[in-house]
Amino acid sequence: MQAVKNCSFDIQKGTITGLIGPNGAGKTTLFNMIAGAFAPTDGRIVYDGKDVTGLSADKLFHMGIVRTFQIPHEFERMTALENLMMVPPRQKGENLFNTWFNWKSVRQQDREVLKKAEEVLEFLQLTHIRDELAGNLSGGQKKLLELGRTMMTDAKVVLLDEPGAGVNRTLLAKLADMIQTLRDERGYTFCLIEHDMDLIGRLCDPVVCMAQGGVLCQGSFEEVRSNEEVLEAYLGSSAHDSQEGGAA
Repeated sequence: MQAVKNCSFDIQKGTITGLIGPNGAGKTTLFNMIAGAFAPTDGRIVYDGKDVTGLSADKLFHMGIVRTFQIPHEFERMTALENLMMVPPRQKGENLFNTWFNWKSVRQQDREVLKKAEEVLEFLQLTHIRDELAGNLSGGQKKLLELGRTMMTDAKVVLLDEPGAGVNRTLLAKLADMIQTLRDERGYTFCLIEHDMDLIGRLCDPVVCMAQGGVLCQGSFEEVRSNEEVLEAYLGSSAHDSQEGGAA
């Protein structure tokens, strides 16, 4: 059985594309392939006009394709600030030679990374947990920190895997505002997997619905949520019936 098959859609630059579908539809598997966790056995993944099919996650990371996870992957025993400072690649301090013979350059870069990390924490309104161990943060704070880690890179396309899962409504509204701000003011492109239809409706255009590994339909949120096939495959016939009952 194929987890993803005959699945084709575009993520346009500067959009927040929503990816919905029932459990087992292939959404996370698709993200794993796009982000380089494993290569597809067939088909192509094209990014900015280049065929990137099968490229490793680190190569895609350096090209600007970054992903988050449904369960945050923070460094539990490092502070929130340290978690952010770990992200930028090719830091000079990672080279032992530089720490001995080019230490002024290392210190200068460290100051720049520290400044950027503090700016990210301020943007995320997380300055109050700057020195808190990441493992002690709430689920919502960890999701915000995951978003912050994408801001520490030169991210161009950010794949968000269920950013709303386990987040209380107050923090979820804050998270949505920040995603919109990053798109509107910093030119980020997002694709997000999400089951919270309120969040999808607020943020996403277009919306793509997957089922059984392929694209069932795509369009605006209103078009997708009223599609008969979506109501059957994603919401279930009982949900459709209850809507009809309510209309009556």
